Amino acid sequence: MKRYAINRLQEWKEDPYRLPMIIRGARQVGKTWLMQEFGRTAFEQCAYINFDRNERMQNLFSGDFDVDRILRGLAIESGVEIDPENTLIILDEIQEVPAALQSLKYFCEDSRHRYYILAAGSLLGIAMHEGTSFPVGKVDSMELYPLSFTEFLSATGNEQLLGLLEQQDFEMVTAFRDKYIDLLRTYYFVGGMPAAVNAYLPKQSLTAVRRVQKRLISDYEQDFSKHAPTAVIPRIRMVWDGIPSQLAKENKKFIYSVLREGARAKDFELAIQWLIDCGLCCKVGRVTKGAVPLKAYQDIPAFKLYLVDVGLLAAMTDLDAKTLLKGNAIFTEFKGALTEQYVCQQLVSDLGATPYYWSAENSSGEVDFVLQHSGNVIPLEVKAEENLQAKSLKHFVAGNELPFGVRTSMSDYRRQEKLINLPLYALSQLWEVCDTFN
Repeated sequence: MKRYAINRLQEWKEDPYRLPMIIRGARQVGKTWLMQEFGRTAFEQCAYINFDRNERMQNLFSGDFDVDRILRGLAIESGVEIDPENTLIILDEIQEVPAALQSLKYFCEDSRHRYYILAAGSLLGIAMHEGTSFPVGKVDSMELYPLSFTEFLSATGNEQLLGLLEQQDFEMVTAFRDKYIDLLRTYYFVGGMPAAVNAYLPKQSLTAVRRVQKRLISDYEQDFSKHAPTAVIPRIRMVWDGIPSQLAKENKKFIYSVLREGARAKDFELAIQWLIDCGLCCKVGRVTKGAVPLKAYQDIPAFKLYLVDVGLLAAMTDLDAKTLLKGNAIFTEFKGALTEQYVCQQLVSDLGATPYYWSAENSSGEVDFVLQHSGNVIPLEVKAEENLQAKSLKHFVAGNELPFGVRTSMSDYRRQEKLINLPLYALSQLWEVCDTFN
């Protein structure tokens, strides 16, 4: 299985001024595999230490932060003689020993070596948010997400189809649109969680995939009880369980009263932030206009909340494979929710974007996503099938004097005056397509 994050780690390795790297992300997105695979392919040796329920590491880091002493302890624990020039040191589940996180500062400040240190933890975002002493300015960080659609194409042996997208050979892409659409709908069901993809690969068993997804959802829900503050647990569950119904609404803005009659923002702010911090949700804020920088025009109380993975959203709603893959007359409104979830996921994971959305103050006009790229504002309207209407998009482009807007749908690639139609399955090429628009 290829993960694009390996490329980011290779750049980190080659940087002479590298800092210890912290990899964040939801549980089961593949952080441990990524670190070990990078160690296996890019280093002579790898010293792997798991801090989960590890009393020896608790004791090791309860002393001083002498780097040589800590290195001796890590070498004994991993069974690997650590050579700073050739050894990748992996500190997994580092949030379990807060002092180990703090120690990264001293590795950074050691003038003798630039150590190769990767640290990760499934609840690291929460640990950092709850006041764990964090080595600010002394570490680098990256976020790992579920497999994107392009990574899914690679994992399923569709390298040639992936190559056509990367070459932006849209004439050939259009010729094979049926294959792309079938694979995209399969991705809507399977999603990008590595365990779900691995369950799909041997025999394309969607039953096996759904079994894995249900287990992952159960594991996440158990994490609520194990790791969240007791007083917040019921509200976390309400937010979590309510995400599908929030996204099923025509107006997908997060409405607190959907969770409970009379609910207010202050009742659920901590619960929402907890889900964001542990990587299970993505918050997309509203902007009031399309100008740079978008963050300056954010309407902070208004937002949408998406899940980390489109396959998990399908599993949470018990959406069956036949309906998703073949269509159904009564499966229309939620198809839009699933498509928006997919788009949000790809924008964040494949393109590294920070998505916003826009809605009109006194009308129903809305643009699903608004992005900032190379000093430009790019509005993106999402259509689940081949609907080519784009009234709100055109209004937003004209009202903000933007050069163009983008509509993504199941329709073929085309460029018109002030409008690009980019197929949903080609969303990974958004930046390149926008850069070439004249």
